[in-house]
Amino acid sequence: MIRDARVLQPDFVPREVEHREEAVDALSNALAPVARGEPAETALLFGPSGAGKTCIAQYTVERLREEVLDVVTQYVNCWQNYSRFRALYRILEGVGRTVDVHRQSTPKDELLERLADYEGPPYVVVLDEVDQLEDTRILYDLYRTQGLSMVCIANRETDLFAGLDDRLASRLHSAVRVQFDKYGVEALTDILEARVEWGLEADVDREALAFVADAAAGDARVAIGILRSAAREADRAGADRLTRERFEDAIPEGRKAVRRASLDRLTPHQRTLYDVIAECGEIDPGELYGQYQERVEEPRTRRTVRNYLAKMVQYDLVVASGENRGRTYRLADGT
Repeated sequence: MIRDARVLQPDFVPREVEHREEAVDALSNALAPVARGEPAETALLFGPSGAGKTCIAQYTVERLREEVLDVVTQYVNCWQNYSRFRALYRILEGVGRTVDVHRQSTPKDELLERLADYEGPPYVVVLDEVDQLEDTRILYDLYRTQGLSMVCIANRETDLFAGLDDRLASRLHSAVRVQFDKYGVEALTDILEARVEWGLEADVDREALAFVADAAAGDARVAIGILRSAAREADRAGADRLTRERFEDAIPEGRKAVRRASLDRLTPHQRTLYDVIAECGEIDPGELYGQYQERVEEPRTRRTVRNYLAKMVQYDLVVASGENRGRTYRLADGT
């Protein structure tokens, strides 16, 4: 049944994209100066998880590489590379300047000097989950780097700008903004239909795919996760068709797979917060912060912790109920 398993992976970037033409055009226009050997405009991509931000950024940058001979690109997941050192290392890695860098002993200042000395072709850096950076000063470092352009991806503009100093915020306010909304059922059904065509040797009714799209509530990651789970089970059973019943059975596992992937990406501090919530069942912010402080070295500020929790809510790992002093946190169902 499965002809190309890559198509069913969450990080797969298709050769053609569905229902995001306006976003592709906006980002392509922002990157257009690269074709003239000039830095692109800074671009900010915002929207909920599963709305296609990462896919569109990578798709558009790949099209740029096909059109422009002399351009360098690098993708940095800031959830994994959340420290200033890690992010700088990945960015320098994109231009081959990390050969003699030692993660334990090389000072950050040396990495910054190497970045400042960059004199190569136009360099486009995609910073995914940019609001996860523990030290946003790196954005100012990148902004000042000659020949380097940024594409920054975050869920919400307010979360990104809340952590910026006034100097950097004023510069980013002039950036190109591309807003992503959740997919509608029809659009998500089209995306699933394309994945079936590229990756499976199976008959699937559009009505059954529409059922999956509706169950995913606009989140492409969840929809593709359900499709992947159903295809895997059908493959094991030797079936040649994916039915609505098969998809119904696959919904819980498809959702769990997405949550597991999000859980695996948590930073050590976020994981500590998650574990405290799991142990307590439901907890208010004050008690949560107190227990968190007791369990970690160098605890982050309350504002940073609020940002961590907001990210966990956005990725359906944690549920926040109530407002202000009446707010409590608990794990999301199925987590």
